[in-house]
Amino acid sequence: MVKKLRYTNALAVLLTVAGLSAPALAGSEDVVVENAWSRASIGVNRPGAAYMTVRNTGEDAVTLTGLATPLAMMPEIHESKTNSDGVSSMAPAGEITIEPGQSVALEPGGLHAMLMKLQEPMTEGENFPLTLTFSDGGKVTVEVPILGIAARGPEG
Repeated sequence: MVKKLRYTNALAVLLTVAGLSAPALAGSEDVVVENAWSRASIGVNRPGAAYMTVRNTGEDAVTLTGLATPLAMMPEIHESKTNSDGVSSMAPAGEITIEPGQSVALEPGGLHAMLMKLQEPMTEGENFPLTLTFSDGGKVTVEVPILGIAARGPEG
């Protein structure tokens, strides 16, 4: 396990330097976080957001219970929805359970990491750490690259 964690940490550093997202393993090594990204903000008065895919490679369900980052005082998982009349709304999503072999996409227009009460502007070209906490006490920390304000994902 130590070798695997060293490899993961070295890979994370290498990919972060290259501007890519690295897979991150939870203590149980059953959760993988991929393709993390965010958009630059205009100042700190409006919230930011982060996006990624959280994959459960294990044989048991895992439950995402919280987020933490020094960048925002109030990070939460939120969900955007559009009703049949075309009216959009957003609200906290609460805990997210990921079944074995499944993944949950945190993406624009759906579930996402809402970063409220920013402590500093989100500046294009910088990164910030985001820690995902699970019901079993496991934590996954990923470095989230900040892309341009109009970015639609890590590919463009």
